[in-house]
Amino acid sequence: MMTKMKNSAIKLAVLRKDGMIFIGCLLMSILTGSAQDKGKKGAEIPFKKNVLTTDFITEGATVGDVNKDGKKDVMAGAYWFEAPNWTPHELAKPEKFSYSTGYSNSFLNFAMDVNKDGWIDMIRIDFPGKSAVWHENPKNQPGHWKTHPIHSSVGNESPLFVDVDGDGRQDIVCNDPSAKEIIWLKSPDNNFSDEWERFVISKGDSTPGIHMFTHGLGFGDINGDKKPDVVLHIGWWEGPTDPKRSNWAFHSAKLGEECAQMYITDVNGDGLNDVISSSAHKYGIWWHEQGKDGQGNPTWMTHEIDKTISQTHGLAFVDMNGDKKPDLVTGKRYYAHNNTDNDPGREEPSVLYWFQFQPGKNPSWIPHQIDANSGVGLHVNVEDINNDGLPDITVGNKKGVHVFEQQKLK
Repeated sequence: MMTKMKNSAIKLAVLRKDGMIFIGCLLMSILTGSAQDKGKKGAEIPFKKNVLTTDFITEGATVGDVNKDGKKDVMAGAYWFEAPNWTPHELAKPEKFSYSTGYSNSFLNFAMDVNKDGWIDMIRIDFPGKSAVWHENPKNQPGHWKTHPIHSSVGNESPLFVDVDGDGRQDIVCNDPSAKEIIWLKSPDNNFSDEWERFVISKGDSTPGIHMFTHGLGFGDINGDKKPDVVLHIGWWEGPTDPKRSNWAFHSAKLGEECAQMYITDVNGDGLNDVISSSAHKYGIWWHEQGKDGQGNPTWMTHEIDKTISQTHGLAFVDMNGDKKPDLVTGKRYYAHNNTDNDPGREEPSVLYWFQFQPGKNPSWIPHQIDANSGVGLHVNVEDINNDGLPDITVGNKKGVHVFEQQKLK
């Protein structure tokens, strides 16, 4: 991979806050060419790598204009990093986490104006099976952000932040391992300090996917009835006309191995929606082709996209190069299960890739390496962070917090 050092010095930030001194890696900018080291040649996109911190503070990250200065900031765990210099500020009391012996209390982060006051807030999902909360933006006032409960037991390692009921506001799809239920949590329209209203999709000891460490979750229309369904790698719940109704019908399906986020889309243009997934802890990225048997029931055939990257625990589905075709962004989750020999490829480089989609009856993806020392966490945030019209990538994991700003092709 061709790498050009844009700023050879790592700038250290010393921030005195509430009597504490935060010393960390504020920013290291590196211009990285989107190297393509396997597969056929594709359009190369350069990225500028910004190292916000190398401390392990979270396994997720999100973006939003925290201070209303017109610039999108990064929120990750107990911190928000102020653009454009990525100055760190505490939004909650920070804790120290060891990348080799433990986990953080921040597995996924999402940005949303929860209480409709015009200021972006942060949703933080803790270790699987523990709580989800939201941190209320203090509107440029000093101090830690006020914390409000969402739900006390949020399971599945890829809970989804999607609009379930079509009201224009994002909700959370997950399981509740304490109640042995698959649920969705409706974002509030009022009473913002209360726990979010909870709706049961499926329940009972025999319900699939109710363990806190369940891997893989998707949301989309599997059967073409224009109603979104909830998908696991072993099957899917058929979405009813009213998503608040309980006991959605479950359909078994073979949709590959335990995985990260799952995406429902017509990959090969045959009019049937397929499923894309990536291995959470082994090797593999796949698309699962939907067909029909003689009775019109769905059949599934799995096709391999890539088998060279392990621990692809976060997967994004987004158009990276402006050709109006959604691509894939993923990479390796560093030390996913700490310092254990059970993780395939544990000591391999923590790469970050985007896979360029080539549509057709036999679709393919061209791999492009973005970086080899960052990877992904439990999800990948892809959106334009610097208002240049190009999608950028923000990740938080045991390697720290990184922003990859896409550069215009010359």
